[in-house]
Amino acid sequence: MMTAPLSADLRRRLVRAVETGSTAREAARRFEASPSAAIKLMQRVRETGSAAPARISGYRKPLLAGHEVLLRELTTAKAGITLAELRAELTERGIEAGSLTTIWSTLRRLGLRHKKSR
Repeated sequence: MMTAPLSADLRRRLVRAVETGSTAREAARRFEASPSAAIKLMQRVRETGSAAPARISGYRKPLLAGHEVLLRELTTAKAGITLAELRAELTERGIEAGSLTTIWSTLRRLGLRHKKSR
């Protein structure tokens, strides 16, 4: 089970306590948070200047991000292009397209259509 990030209010109180002279461990004990959470929070504040939580894992930038214009051009210029043909066109241009599913999901996200097979 994955734990939830500390609330914004608790984060502010921990940071304020440490900035006024407490150690991270003392502040954690005072506000009933784990010492490791307080220590990591203060490391984050020192590194980024912000007490906001980081993005929780699970997000990856799409493999074909940045090539949307090219995909639009290819699908409109050649009506009925298949996913395999799209992959070949992208590879020809030096773009690593990955699997056909990657291309399909990118087209779907962009609202573009393609021919399923020949």
